[in-house]
Amino acid sequence: MRNISPSVLSADFSVIQDQLNVIKKSGATRVHLDVMDGNFVPNLTFGPIIIKSLDKLTDLHLETHLMINNPHKYLQEYIDAGSDTLIFHYEASKNIIKDIETIKNNDVLAGIAINPDTDHKDIIKYLDILDYVLIMTVFPGFGGQKFIEKTLFTIKELSSFKIDKNFVLGVDGGVNMNTIDKVYEAGADITIVGSALFGADSISEQFKLLLNE
Repeated sequence: MRNISPSVLSADFSVIQDQLNVIKKSGATRVHLDVMDGNFVPNLTFGPIIIKSLDKLTDLHLETHLMINNPHKYLQEYIDAGSDTLIFHYEASKNIIKDIETIKNNDVLAGIAINPDTDHKDIIKYLDILDYVLIMTVFPGFGGQKFIEKTLFTIKELSSFKIDKNFVLGVDGGVNMNTIDKVYEAGADITIVGSALFGADSISEQFKLLLNE
């Protein structure tokens, strides 16, 4: 069964309550929150205050994706804001084990994200203690980018470890009607969809199409 996590970065925040309600009624069980610092990635979005507000508006599972440098300095803020899953980047962490432990010790699910040019073999040793692995299929920073086809190999390789490990595999970047089938066929559990969902005339109808229902 397909699991889609809508990226609210592409939502209309002037009617965010309505849009959260629409995606929930359409079948979404989670939402993806893209946190960018303008440093690790060339864009700036929102921080823990917005996440805390969103947590009050919905009971959907909040997966917070930290695209920031020195994530260890800010993990507690995003935990306290209401994140249910907290994902940091392999490329930004100074101590991966410690960062994972900090998250899990606060009863939050711990995830790691890797960029398209990062070797997936670099994170294999952490799979035993991770709850979530997020494969970037574009270089992070901006929505609406074209899907990088070679990342399908990474998805397939990491999905093979799910038999023995207890983690879910997410895919983020360029997921739309043209790419979503191949992503799930490669072994993804969750896809992050932003502009391809919230840019549609009917969010609910588009959600059904993406689910292939």
